[in-house]
Amino acid sequence: MSPCQNCVKLPLPRLLPSQSHTVHWTSTPPKNRRIIRQTGPKRTMCAQYCISFADVEKAHINIRDFIHLTPMLTSSILNQLTGRNLFFKCEQFQKTGSFKIRGALNAIRNLIPATSEEKPKAVVTHSSGNHGQALAYAAKLEGIPAYIVVPQTAPNCKKLAIQAYGASIVYSEQSDESRENVTKRIMEETEGIMVHASQEPAVIAGQGTVAMEVLDQVPLVDALVVPVGGGGMVAGIAITVKALRPSVKVYAAEPLNADDCYQSKLKGELTPNPYPPETIADGVKSSIGLNTWPIIRDLVDDVFTVTENEIKYATQLVWERMKLLIEPTAGVGVAAVLSQHFQTVSSEVKNICIVLSGGNVDITSLTWVKQAERPAPYQSLSV
Repeated sequence: MSPCQNCVKLPLPRLLPSQSHTVHWTSTPPKNRRIIRQTGPKRTMCAQYCISFADVEKAHINIRDFIHLTPMLTSSILNQLTGRNLFFKCEQFQKTGSFKIRGALNAIRNLIPATSEEKPKAVVTHSSGNHGQALAYAAKLEGIPAYIVVPQTAPNCKKLAIQAYGASIVYSEQSDESRENVTKRIMEETEGIMVHASQEPAVIAGQGTVAMEVLDQVPLVDALVVPVGGGGMVAGIAITVKALRPSVKVYAAEPLNADDCYQSKLKGELTPNPYPPETIADGVKSSIGLNTWPIIRDLVDDVFTVTENEIKYATQLVWERMKLLIEPTAGVGVAAVLSQHFQTVSSEVKNICIVLSGGNVDITSLTWVKQAERPAPYQSLSV
């Protein structure tokens, strides 16, 4: 493939030495509801992305015998509420409780040469929890020590799971700067290799296998809705979908309080969150990065933002109606499809897959459940 005019001209860094319930609203949308629509000529695959679909295919071969083929569930009630056919890709049933094992396992397996028994001395990452769990589990399978830098504010259930998988936890402050500084120190002390949660190409390729399964499970799918933090999953999914079914839409969803993806698309340049965001969706607090941004810029069709109340309500709706214990980060995609603005999406986009990214819920800390109020457009909805 020849590079497109929209490509970043400088090389992108590689961190490894390897290669059923959405609602049709009639009331006025909230003033802070925002969506971006891709304008201008259709953009094509770029030779300078950090991965290609071939990398996703290799990842699928690498990990398919070690992960679950997660189910696709539906909800007649949510279909009626939205006037669309919704399909829920249940990654909360994946090993370690989220989609993150796909990328982590692919990265770990890429670290071990097929012709050698030599293994890295350690692997290191910083994570709000789910990637940390996944990397700890994947490293344990290969007998590699893992060190996970975790913010003090991470959910307790995720920290306990990381330790249960045999990894060592090192605490940091919540800011990206603190995480990175602590991670650098641990890498120097352990001579470990960094496996970034969202910017490592092998991780992005592994997350793209979600889309391979979706396209097989729902052949007539018109769109996928994916929560976005660092962007590893939505980037991998976009690469896969646009390679196999270019007409299928890829929508990103993020909290209004952590809207760097929206801001980046709006400004046409990478625009990280200026400070640590406050959101109930702890899995998407990080910003998109150098490797995921070009893919998101070119191949993600729209970005939806949702409020904290909408995330809380959508999450509870899935709990109550679908009997699925998802974490609030997984509720972000549901909230996007429930939003008033999603009703502006063409009615031809009928079959929609929402990726439920994970189910690692710290039940003991759910003080927000009592505080969650039904957003204004939802007031008339009986659940």
